[in-house]
Amino acid sequence: MISDIQQDASTRMLKSIESLQKAFTKIRTGRAHPSLLDQITVTYYGQDSQLSQVANVSVEDARTLKVVPWEKSMVQAIEKAIMSSGLGLNPATQGTVIRIPLPALTEERRRDLVKIVKNEAEQGRVAIRNIRRDANATIKDALKEKQISEDDARQGEEKIQKLTDQFIKEVEKHLEEKEADLLSM
Repeated sequence: MISDIQQDASTRMLKSIESLQKAFTKIRTGRAHPSLLDQITVTYYGQDSQLSQVANVSVEDARTLKVVPWEKSMVQAIEKAIMSSGLGLNPATQGTVIRIPLPALTEERRRDLVKIVKNEAEQGRVAIRNIRRDANATIKDALKEKQISEDDARQGEEKIQKLTDQFIKEVEKHLEEKEADLLSM
């Protein structure tokens, strides 16, 4: 019973960490990375499709992304989607190749991005604590219904707390890495 609750909490906490990492990849540093364009959608034959499904996105150099559409007719639509994405990027088209130079980040913008990263990390910590609360409530319910003993409940809560501490440390580790990445350039 306790191991099932612990396994469920661990799985949910791991998903919170994955969600945090995904949120961090959307916050751009000074370096080019194809995942910066992951949320961009392009209208392709009347359907909204992700950019990665209609073009090849690669890193040309440290500050430039290169987008090569699979169909020549998609160049204009992709360029328009990138400009209207709200990422502050200005693509430059050269034939069928779209190059996206990433502007250098100012010190002020870096500090703003660090604040955003810290906020995302705090949301991750809150999500993990909520999972701990749910797991502890499940343990207390099992104790009330006499499915487990008081000793088992206490041990279960201790295990859940250790698991929570472990995942909070992981959030902190990811936060430190992202902060260092933002402030290093």
